[in-house]
Amino acid sequence: MQAKSRGTTSKSRLHLKLIPHAALLPMSLTVVFGYLATVLWTLKISLSSSRTLPVDNFVGLTQYERLFDNERWLLSLNNLALYGVLFIIACVVIGFLLAVFIDQNVTGEGVLRTIFLYPYAMSFVATGLVWQWMLTPGIGIQQGIRQLGFKDFQFDWIIDQDMVIYTVVIATVWQASGLVMAMLLAGLRGIDEDIWKAARMDGIPAWRVYLSIIIPMLAPSFATVFLLLATAVVKLFDAVEAMTQGGPGTASEVPAKFIMDHLFGRANLALASAGAIMMLLPVLALLIPYAYARARKGKS
Repeated sequence: MQAKSRGTTSKSRLHLKLIPHAALLPMSLTVVFGYLATVLWTLKISLSSSRTLPVDNFVGLTQYERLFDNERWLLSLNNLALYGVLFIIACVVIGFLLAVFIDQNVTGEGVLRTIFLYPYAMSFVATGLVWQWMLTPGIGIQQGIRQLGFKDFQFDWIIDQDMVIYTVVIATVWQASGLVMAMLLAGLRGIDEDIWKAARMDGIPAWRVYLSIIIPMLAPSFATVFLLLATAVVKLFDAVEAMTQGGPGTASEVPAKFIMDHLFGRANLALASAGAIMMLLPVLALLIPYAYARARKGKS
């Protein structure tokens, strides 16, 4: 009887161990066949001379050489670098300030959180169209302020080749800073209240507490925020397409738009695939160290 009971117990334990793996199996298959397989296929196409349809010939790194000889691609990389720096810094600063503000137990906290987070619930296309309307000189902010009596006021960045990329920054920061606020607010709410009590007893100014104690304690939250924002930078497309269509000219061109144009508009499948692979590299450069650090932290 005891041997039979032990056998039943061991089978139950085995079933309990297998249930999580069985639950993860559909997603694992999706990752393997839906993501990894398509990445490998894209890599294969980027090493061919495919145009409208994929072909199996091998041309080595020819498409990558053509890619970095393309002035439009290089311009898109420059635009993305400038956009990325401004977007991440602005989102982190504004999001942190909003989180600190709401963490003061202000009246109507729930309403304010909803207001600040609502823009992130909108699609990037909707955001782009709204901001395109607001920034169009004849009908938007410029026209509204001129009607108030400031006839010389000028805010035509969206049609200025040197300033148009900053309009994309403004629109996307408005949309994404609420998400940063929510994530950092969760981190702030997890900090022990005794730290603030000790700081007040010692007469330490609030700004010094944030700078020397709170921000370092929020390092994991900031790392997650940075990863999400950096990934959003790499895949920037919808807002640009809705606001500027890459213009004026190619002044607001970004890599994702370059890839889509060559994939669907210019029927250059291999060059578009090479661009997609190049955009995958910074994502992997961000994810691999992050995953490694999380794994080491889990083991320790």
